[in-house]
Amino acid sequence: MNDALHPHGANLRKGRVSEQGRVYLVTFVVRDRRPIFQDFAMGRLLVRELKSADAEGLTTTWAFVVMPDHCHWLLSLESRPLSSVVGRVKARCAKAIGQGPLWQPGFHDHAARQEEDLQAMARYIVANPLRAGLATRVADYPLWDAAWL
Repeated sequence: MNDALHPHGANLRKGRVSEQGRVYLVTFVVRDRRPIFQDFAMGRLLVRELKSADAEGLTTTWAFVVMPDHCHWLLSLESRPLSSVVGRVKARCAKAIGQGPLWQPGFHDHAARQEEDLQAMARYIVANPLRAGLATRVADYPLWDAAWL
């Protein structure tokens, strides 16, 4: 992130630590909120990168949903800092799509507390298309997965 263009960007990183084994809910957004992932094939490219992070031992994915202009990802961090893992997924997806700058800088993350119900978080994540009016049943929306569902 260029701090000259985003003068408060460094403030977003203050106090942010990555803990191996910790569960995070991460959200990252397409630049200018372009609905690029309305195209199923484009959405599958992002899904491939999420699954690649698991296959390479960087994460364990508990749930995700790819929305037309953003992604919600519930994951356990297995290795590397969270910013490195998310940056890797975003960069590899952007390269696969090949349409210039794809993502807004940064991402939002929430470190799950021990008392939080991960299955309830997963249900909330995969129900995003219902709340957005993109589907009437979760099963009708193609770009999601959850370990429990």
